[in-house]
Amino acid sequence: MANPKVALVTGSNKGIGLAVVRALCKEFAGHIYLTSRDVGRGTAAVENLKAEGLKPSFHQLEITDSESVRAARDYFQEYYGGVDVLVNNAAIAFKMADTTPFGNQAEVTLKTNFFATRDMCNVFLPIIKPGGRVVNISSGLGSSALSRCSPELQARFRSDDITEEELVALMERFVKEAQEGVHEERGWPSTAYGISKTGLTVLSRIHARRLRQERPQDGILLNACCPGWVRTDMTGPNAHKSPEEGAITPVYLALLPPGAKEPHGQFVSEKTVQPW
Repeated sequence: MANPKVALVTGSNKGIGLAVVRALCKEFAGHIYLTSRDVGRGTAAVENLKAEGLKPSFHQLEITDSESVRAARDYFQEYYGGVDVLVNNAAIAFKMADTTPFGNQAEVTLKTNFFATRDMCNVFLPIIKPGGRVVNISSGLGSSALSRCSPELQARFRSDDITEEELVALMERFVKEAQEGVHEERGWPSTAYGISKTGLTVLSRIHARRLRQERPQDGILLNACCPGWVRTDMTGPNAHKSPEEGAITPVYLALLPPGAKEPHGQFVSEKTVQPW
Protein backbone atom coordinates (compact mmCIF):
# COMPACT_ATOMS: atom_id res chain seq x y z
CA MET A 1 0.00 0.00 0.00
CA ALA A 2 1.33 3.42 -0.96
CA ASN A 3 2.19 5.84 1.79
CA PRO A 4 -0.29 8.70 2.21
CA LYS A 5 0.88 12.12 1.09
CA VAL A 6 2.12 14.40 3.84
CA ALA A 7 2.80 18.12 4.23
CA LEU A 8 4.89 19.73 6.96
CA VAL A 9 4.99 23.42 7.92
CA THR A 10 7.65 24.68 10.36
CA GLY A 11 6.91 27.30 12.98
CA SER A 12 3.21 27.01 12.29
CA ASN A 13 1.47 27.50 15.64
CA LYS A 14 0.64 31.12 14.72
CA GLY A 15 0.91 33.80 12.04
CA ILE A 16 1.61 32.94 8.41
CA GLY A 17 2.58 29.35 9.24
CA LEU A 18 -0.77 28.71 10.90
CA ALA A 19 -2.60 30.26 7.94
CA VAL A 20 -0.63 27.98 5.57
CA VAL A 21 -1.63 24.92 7.63
CA ARG A 22 -5.28 26.03 7.60
CA ALA A 23 -5.26 26.44 3.81
CA LEU A 24 -3.47 23.13 3.23
CA CYS A 25 -6.04 21.36 5.42
CA LYS A 26 -8.68 22.54 2.96
CA GLU A 27 -6.76 22.04 -0.30
CA PHE A 28 -4.08 19.33 0.11
CA ALA A 29 -5.06 15.68 -0.34
CA GLY A 30 -3.05 14.14 2.48
CA HIS A 31 -1.96 14.51 6.08
CA ILE A 32 -0.90 17.98 7.24
CA TYR A 33 1.48 18.51 10.16
CA LEU A 34 1.51 21.70 12.18
CA THR A 35 4.89 21.87 13.90
CA SER A 36 6.31 24.16 16.55
CA ARG A 37 9.10 24.16 19.10
CA ASP A 38 6.61 24.57 21.97
CA VAL A 39 4.38 21.51 22.39
CA GLY A 40 1.73 23.37 24.40
CA ARG A 41 1.28 26.15 21.86
CA GLY A 42 1.41 23.72 18.96
CA THR A 43 -1.19 21.32 20.33
CA ALA A 44 -3.44 24.26 21.27
CA ALA A 45 -3.24 25.52 17.66
CA VAL A 46 -4.13 22.04 16.38
CA GLU A 47 -7.14 21.88 18.73
CA ASN A 48 -8.33 25.27 17.46
CA LEU A 49 -8.15 24.06 13.86
CA LYS A 50 -9.99 20.87 14.80
CA ALA A 51 -12.73 23.06 16.28
CA GLU A 52 -13.02 24.60 12.79
CA GLY A 53 -13.63 21.12 11.38
CA LEU A 54 -10.09 20.65 10.03
CA LYS A 55 -7.81 17.68 10.69
CA PRO A 56 -4.16 18.64 11.14
CA SER A 57 -1.68 16.60 13.16
CA PHE A 58 1.05 17.90 15.47
CA HIS A 59 4.76 17.14 15.65
CA GLN A 60 7.28 18.93 17.84
CA LEU A 61 10.06 20.53 15.78
CA GLU A 62 12.64 23.07 16.91
CA ILE A 63 14.64 23.92 13.80
CA THR A 64 17.65 25.26 15.75
CA ASP A 65 17.97 21.87 17.51
CA SER A 66 19.66 19.43 15.13
CA GLU A 67 18.45 16.43 17.14
CA SER A 68 14.83 17.65 16.90
CA VAL A 69 15.24 18.12 13.12
CA ARG A 70 16.69 14.63 12.66
CA ALA A 71 14.05 13.01 14.90
CA ALA A 72 11.34 14.62 12.77
CA ARG A 73 13.03 13.42 9.59
CA ASP A 74 13.18 9.87 10.93
CA TYR A 75 9.49 10.03 11.88
CA PHE A 76 8.35 11.18 8.42
CA GLN A 77 10.66 8.69 6.71
CA GLU A 78 9.31 5.82 8.81
CA TYR A 79 5.59 6.61 8.67
CA TYR A 80 5.25 8.29 5.28
CA GLY A 81 8.29 7.21 3.28
CA GLY A 82 9.35 10.85 3.09
CA VAL A 83 7.66 14.24 2.73
CA ASP A 84 5.59 15.57 -0.18
CA VAL A 85 5.35 19.22 0.83
CA LEU A 86 7.79 21.09 3.07
CA VAL A 87 7.13 24.73 3.97
CA ASN A 88 10.04 26.32 5.83
CA ASN A 89 8.29 29.14 7.66
CA ALA A 90 9.95 29.28 11.11
CA ALA A 91 11.78 32.60 11.53
CA ILE A 92 12.51 35.35 14.04
CA ALA A 93 12.95 39.12 13.88
CA PHE A 94 14.00 41.74 16.38
CA LYS A 95 11.65 44.71 16.73
CA MET A 96 12.87 48.02 15.32
CA ALA A 97 13.02 49.51 18.82
CA ASP A 98 15.03 46.61 20.27
CA THR A 99 18.25 47.85 21.89
CA THR A 100 20.12 44.53 21.65
CA PRO A 101 23.56 45.26 20.11
CA PHE A 102 23.50 44.79 16.34
CA GLY A 103 26.20 42.10 16.40
CA ASN A 104 24.06 40.02 18.77
CA GLN A 105 20.97 40.60 16.62
CA ALA A 106 22.91 39.43 13.56
CA GLU A 107 24.08 36.23 15.25
CA VAL A 108 20.68 35.31 16.71
CA THR A 109 18.69 36.21 13.59
CA LEU A 110 20.92 34.31 11.18
CA LYS A 111 21.10 31.31 13.53
CA THR A 112 17.40 30.65 12.97
CA ASN A 113 16.53 32.27 9.67
CA PHE A 114 19.55 31.08 7.70
CA PHE A 115 21.64 28.43 9.45
CA ALA A 116 18.79 26.42 11.04
CA THR A 117 16.66 26.65 7.91
CA ARG A 118 19.66 25.45 5.90
CA ASP A 119 20.00 22.48 8.27
CA MET A 120 16.27 21.72 7.83
CA CYS A 121 16.71 21.76 4.05
CA ASN A 122 19.82 19.60 4.03
CA VAL A 123 18.28 17.02 6.37
CA PHE A 124 14.87 16.93 4.65
CA LEU A 125 15.72 17.37 0.96
CA PRO A 126 16.94 13.75 0.63
CA ILE A 127 13.50 12.50 1.81
CA ILE A 128 11.39 14.83 -0.36
CA LYS A 129 9.39 12.45 -2.53
CA PRO A 130 9.30 12.63 -6.34
CA GLY A 131 6.84 15.34 -7.33
CA GLY A 132 7.47 17.06 -4.01
CA ARG A 133 7.28 20.79 -3.33
CA VAL A 134 9.58 22.82 -1.07
CA VAL A 135 8.70 26.40 -0.17
CA ASN A 136 11.13 28.62 1.73
CA ILE A 137 9.35 31.64 3.16
CA SER A 138 11.78 34.45 2.57
CA SER A 139 11.02 38.17 2.34
CA GLY A 140 11.12 41.13 0.02
CA LEU A 141 13.30 42.64 2.73
CA GLY A 142 15.95 40.19 1.52
CA SER A 143 15.72 41.76 -1.95
CA SER A 144 15.99 45.30 -0.58
CA ALA A 145 18.93 44.25 1.64
CA LEU A 146 20.61 42.77 -1.45
CA SER A 147 20.25 46.07 -3.32
CA ARG A 148 21.98 47.84 -0.41
CA CYS A 149 25.01 45.50 -0.40
CA SER A 150 28.28 46.45 -2.08
CA PRO A 151 28.51 45.72 -5.84
CA GLU A 152 30.94 42.87 -5.04
CA LEU A 153 28.51 41.20 -2.62
CA GLN A 154 25.58 41.73 -4.97
CA ALA A 155 27.50 40.05 -7.78
CA ARG A 156 28.13 36.94 -5.67
CA PHE A 157 24.59 36.73 -4.30
CA ARG A 158 23.15 37.05 -7.80
CA SER A 159 25.59 34.70 -9.52
CA ASP A 160 24.46 31.36 -10.89
CA ASP A 161 27.63 29.61 -9.75
CA ILE A 162 27.78 30.56 -6.06
CA THR A 163 28.20 27.39 -3.98
CA GLU A 164 26.54 26.62 -0.67
CA GLU A 165 29.97 26.71 1.00
CA GLU A 166 30.63 30.20 -0.35
CA LEU A 167 27.19 31.39 0.76
CA VAL A 168 27.71 29.99 4.26
CA ALA A 169 31.09 31.73 4.46
CA LEU A 170 29.49 35.04 3.44
CA MET A 171 26.73 34.68 6.05
CA GLU A 172 29.35 33.87 8.71
CA ARG A 173 31.36 36.87 7.57
CA PHE A 174 28.34 39.16 7.96
CA VAL A 175 27.82 38.01 11.55
CA LYS A 176 31.53 38.40 12.39
CA GLU A 177 31.78 41.85 10.84
CA ALA A 178 28.54 42.95 12.51
CA GLN A 179 29.96 41.83 15.86
CA GLU A 180 33.15 43.77 15.15
CA GLY A 181 31.16 46.86 14.17
CA VAL A 182 32.71 47.01 10.70
CA HIS A 183 29.90 45.52 8.59
CA GLU A 184 28.89 48.79 6.91
CA GLU A 185 32.41 49.64 5.75
CA ARG A 186 32.71 46.03 4.47
CA GLY A 187 29.70 46.47 2.21
CA TRP A 188 26.75 45.22 4.31
CA PRO A 189 23.52 47.05 5.18
CA SER A 190 22.45 47.31 8.84
CA THR A 191 19.61 44.79 8.63
CA ALA A 192 20.13 41.36 10.14
CA TYR A 193 16.65 40.18 9.15
CA GLY A 194 17.14 41.41 5.58
CA ILE A 195 20.51 39.68 5.17
CA SER A 196 19.14 36.46 6.72
CA LYS A 197 16.47 36.45 3.99
CA THR A 198 18.94 37.39 1.24
CA GLY A 199 20.82 34.28 2.34
CA LEU A 200 17.69 32.12 2.34
CA THR A 201 16.70 33.19 -1.17
CA VAL A 202 20.21 32.49 -2.48
CA LEU A 203 20.20 29.13 -0.67
CA SER A 204 16.92 28.30 -2.41
CA ARG A 205 18.50 29.04 -5.79
CA ILE A 206 21.48 26.81 -4.93
CA HIS A 207 19.30 23.92 -3.69
CA ALA A 208 17.03 24.13 -6.74
CA ARG A 209 20.10 23.95 -8.97
CA ARG A 210 21.32 20.91 -7.03
CA LEU A 211 17.95 19.15 -7.37
CA ARG A 212 18.03 19.76 -11.12
CA GLN A 213 21.51 18.19 -11.30
CA GLU A 214 21.07 15.30 -8.86
CA ARG A 215 17.38 14.36 -9.24
CA PRO A 216 16.39 15.61 -12.70
CA GLN A 217 13.65 13.01 -13.18
CA ASP A 218 11.94 13.57 -9.82
CA GLY A 219 10.01 16.72 -10.72
CA ILE A 220 10.61 18.39 -7.35
CA LEU A 221 9.98 22.14 -7.36
CA LEU A 222 11.73 24.33 -4.77
CA ASN A 223 11.17 28.08 -4.48
CA ALA A 224 11.57 31.00 -2.12
CA CYS A 225 8.75 33.48 -1.69
CA CYS A 226 7.68 36.71 -0.08
CA PRO A 227 4.31 36.48 1.69
CA GLY A 228 4.00 40.29 1.76
CA TRP A 229 3.71 42.59 4.76
CA VAL A 230 1.47 40.55 7.04
CA ARG A 231 -0.05 41.41 10.41
CA THR A 232 1.65 39.01 12.85
CA ASP A 233 3.34 39.11 16.24
CA MET A 234 6.54 39.73 14.27
CA THR A 235 5.42 42.74 12.23
CA GLY A 236 2.75 44.30 14.43
CA PRO A 237 -0.74 45.65 13.71
CA ASN A 238 0.03 48.13 10.90
CA ALA A 239 0.85 45.63 8.16
CA HIS A 240 -1.74 45.61 5.42
CA LYS A 241 -2.20 41.86 4.82
CA SER A 242 -3.98 39.29 6.97
CA PRO A 243 -2.13 36.01 7.66
CA GLU A 244 -4.60 34.32 5.29
CA GLU A 245 -3.61 36.74 2.51
CA GLY A 246 0.06 36.16 3.36
CA ALA A 247 -0.44 32.41 2.95
CA ILE A 248 -1.68 32.69 -0.65
CA THR A 249 1.70 32.62 -2.43
CA PRO A 250 3.30 29.96 -0.17
CA VAL A 251 0.24 27.72 -0.62
CA TYR A 252 0.24 28.31 -4.39
CA LEU A 253 3.88 27.12 -4.52
CA ALA A 254 3.17 24.17 -2.20
CA LEU A 255 0.33 23.01 -4.47
CA LEU A 256 1.91 23.53 -7.91
CA PRO A 257 0.20 20.88 -10.06
CA PRO A 258 1.77 17.49 -10.81
CA GLY A 259 4.05 17.66 -13.83
CA ALA A 260 4.65 21.40 -13.54
CA LYS A 261 8.19 22.38 -14.57
CA GLU A 262 8.21 25.89 -13.11
CA PRO A 263 8.65 27.99 -11.14
CA HIS A 264 11.78 26.34 -9.74
CA GLY A 265 14.67 28.07 -7.98
CA GLN A 266 12.81 31.38 -8.13
CA PHE A 267 11.86 34.16 -5.76
CA VAL A 268 8.08 34.53 -5.99
CA SER A 269 5.79 37.30 -4.72
CA GLU A 270 2.05 37.66 -5.38
CA LYS A 271 2.26 34.34 -7.28
CA THR A 272 4.68 36.04 -9.72
CA VAL A 273 8.37 35.30 -10.30
CA GLN A 274 10.45 38.33 -9.27
CA PRO A 275 13.83 39.35 -10.68
CA TRP A 276 16.72 38.60 -8.31
